[in-house]
Amino acid sequence: MLYFLLSLYPLAAQETQESQGQNDEIDYDDFRDFGQSPKPITFIGTPETTQQMTVIEKETIEKSAARDIAALLEEEINMSVTRYGGYGNQTEMNLRGFDTERIAILIDGVPANSPRSGEFDINQIDLSNVERIEIIYGGSDTKYNVSGALGGVINIITIKKQNTGLNFGFTFSNTGYMPGEYNLRQAQGAIGKPEFIDLLDMQSLNLFLGHGGEKFSWRTSLFGNRAGNHYLYKDDYGFARRKISNEVLDGGGNVQLVFNLPKDASIMSDTKVYYARRNFPITMNSVGAALATDLIITENIVFAAPVAFHDTLATDASLTYQTSHTTYGVNISSNDHYLTAINRWNWYQSDKFTLRSGFDWRFLYINTDSPTEIEPVKTGNLGGLYVTAEYTFFKKLLLIGSVKGVTDTKQIKAVPKLGINWQIHDMFTLKNNYFRSFKFPDFDDLYYRSMDNTMVGNPNLRPEDGWGADLIGEFTLNEMFSFVSTAFFQYTTDSIHWMKSKGGRWSPENVSTACFTGVDFRPALNIKFNKRKLKSLKIAPNYQFQFSWLLNDDNDFKKAFRIPYMPTHIIGGIIDFAWETGSIMISAHYQSTRYADTTNKMPLDPHCIAHITINQKAGKNLTFFASLRNIFDVNYESFASYHMPGISLVCGVRGKFNFKKQEINNENE
Repeated sequence: MLYFLLSLYPLAAQETQESQGQNDEIDYDDFRDFGQSPKPITFIGTPETTQQMTVIEKETIEKSAARDIAALLEEEINMSVTRYGGYGNQTEMNLRGFDTERIAILIDGVPANSPRSGEFDINQIDLSNVERIEIIYGGSDTKYNVSGALGGVINIITIKKQNTGLNFGFTFSNTGYMPGEYNLRQAQGAIGKPEFIDLLDMQSLNLFLGHGGEKFSWRTSLFGNRAGNHYLYKDDYGFARRKISNEVLDGGGNVQLVFNLPKDASIMSDTKVYYARRNFPITMNSVGAALATDLIITENIVFAAPVAFHDTLATDASLTYQTSHTTYGVNISSNDHYLTAINRWNWYQSDKFTLRSGFDWRFLYINTDSPTEIEPVKTGNLGGLYVTAEYTFFKKLLLIGSVKGVTDTKQIKAVPKLGINWQIHDMFTLKNNYFRSFKFPDFDDLYYRSMDNTMVGNPNLRPEDGWGADLIGEFTLNEMFSFVSTAFFQYTTDSIHWMKSKGGRWSPENVSTACFTGVDFRPALNIKFNKRKLKSLKIAPNYQFQFSWLLNDDNDFKKAFRIPYMPTHIIGGIIDFAWETGSIMISAHYQSTRYADTTNKMPLDPHCIAHITINQKAGKNLTFFASLRNIFDVNYESFASYHMPGISLVCGVRGKFNFKKQEINNENE
């Protein structure tokens, strides 16, 4: 694979008079800018996707002062999020009714879901290093053509824009919780006194240094977090408690090297390291905890060429290796190794027709050290090959047909999709998609075995398979007002859920058919100001209705149970008021009743949380920010019996400095 990447270098470097003339006619909007300047490394993707898509830019990410990606998505796009506590704990995201295991998470276009569990540790991504985030709704992705995207795709682009010259920056923040009295042992215990150290509960620090040049650019960064998670909450009996035994210390860094080649081709090397040391309490109120550590090392090499072999051909390729070492308690550890290869090609046959093809492949090697493991070493392969054709009628009607063959080496399935993007008017676009959604079981679902044998995988699981459709209307008026409305329907046969048997053992089963339907309304008002140093006002409310059914032989649509942790109503939005040197952002998020089990006997009460964040520049290089989270001090459960923090205050400072070569020489003189 590496030889293949390097062999394309001379092809990208070929320049003839004929090719130079044809290059002027190629639409480079098809390439996703990785952010490197002045010659950006690119990543091939369909520019006009037929799916609903939201992009969160760097400015919005910084304004929010969110502690992680899940919090950012909850505030910005009203995503439903399930947490097992404060910072560093397991977090699940929900897109169109599907949880993280069924959403394709990408980092710089490369699949990042764990092949072992399907989950994604959001804490390994430092938001200070994120350039933008793309959220693509709906199953069977045709933008990046990755596998397993039942609910959609979240592409996290971490490559920073490098200004010419030397760049340096930092972000530091402190999170504090309101001290107060609390019960040590429910009603029987003594009263604990306020502990003012909780005002310094969490500190976060990010540092970066980089240099941007015409032929070569580099960037390195470090980040670290210390969190006590010592917040007050009310337990299931209504007594005030203080969270303990849930301390987290984590951090990491990365080094990015970008080599700019002739004809805008690029090679990038990106090395990431993440380490975490966490205390996990046995229960929410437990004073004892199990220690868990994680070490993740990732190396990613990307080659991108807007022109390869011929002026109508473009390609990109990536090779990613990841090793993960995890320990839990004193008896369980795991050493995992993943190798991911991706290659994509675009053929611009004419102004109206584009043919795209490519493949992705993941090899995994898992070695688990546990007293109960029968087969500690397991290997597997997952991958697929796709072909996508795009044809434009009348310059305003885009038809995209795609089929992807996916395999786990034991079976092969075809995943087709048909999408339409019709610009009926300059102000109105209609999108329509029909697709098959398909996902193989994760390794933990097949082979997991807990130390006490109470949780055991099921090697006889069948893949989750289904169909879906959506209809999207997009209205835009002079960049001042926009409105996106979506209606969707999707069902999945052989839906996998962990069930408890009569003997008390938990194991995953193909429970039933999971059916989803819903609508999504996203209006946005953007007002620009040109006087009194006022900049803009954005008002963006959002309402989502999504209903779900678990259907089996005994339950029809009238008797069916709701899918766990899926609210029927989500209401929220943001108000963002900006002036020349700062901004104030107010966000709110409401979720209706959810259920914690498949039989709907454990309801979780509705909750509404709100945040307010202020940013203020101090000179050219510094920005101070403060964020009041959960301003109404709402006590709520995100996961059953796991209570979330109340009101907290985040204060911090962000600095950015750029030194061009001429400025450095002047200083030396």
